[in-house]
Amino acid sequence: MIPLGPLVNGAAIIVGGLLGLTLHGRFPDRVRIIMFQALGLSILLIGFKMALVVTAPLVVVVSMLAGAVAGELMDIERAMARVGDGLKARLRSDNALFTDGLVTASVIFCTGTMAILGSFDEALRADHTLLFAKAALDGSVALILATTHGFGVLLSFIPVTLYEGALVYLGAAGHDYFTPDRLTQLSAVGGLLIVAIGCNMLGLLKIKTANLLPSMVFAVILAPFFQ
Repeated sequence: MIPLGPLVNGAAIIVGGLLGLTLHGRFPDRVRIIMFQALGLSILLIGFKMALVVTAPLVVVVSMLAGAVAGELMDIERAMARVGDGLKARLRSDNALFTDGLVTASVIFCTGTMAILGSFDEALRADHTLLFAKAALDGSVALILATTHGFGVLLSFIPVTLYEGALVYLGAAGHDYFTPDRLTQLSAVGGLLIVAIGCNMLGLLKIKTANLLPSMVFAVILAPFFQ
């Protein structure tokens, strides 16, 4: 099985990122700032919409707390930052936002419902619709982010393609395990992570969103025990 949807999604991020890099110098700072703020507000809306589908709030609370502890102990944020800094050094980039762009874009593109459900739709029903729609959205987001954060945004296509590709194969191998209830709680936790990203983008808080990623794993594991 060739994971077509993830490949198209990755290509869209590359195209959007390249357009953003090309247009970077053509936008006045005030235009780029307001675009970035508009994107942050939009991401907050998407995150709240996802989070409000929750049917078992206690699952979300416990998953977020357990995931925060696990993620902080593993220090995923620092590990991702090291990868970003390594790539930055290899590419000899002088953009101070290179690593932040890579991490922020990767989390935005990977934690949404569309990434998970779209990958499972492709695996279980050979339906690429959701991932193709996500590709269009991610390409647009990559364009806007790249005007501010530079080349690091473009490189987020690597973790996104690998992540969605892995989900396609995982969905094909264990489709019986991912029940609607598990997917609902997973979407709710993913929505809170998106909200955290929006807060960071607007400068409201500085949340280590990557360190919260294990919360999604806990949501899937714990969902059946809180019904």
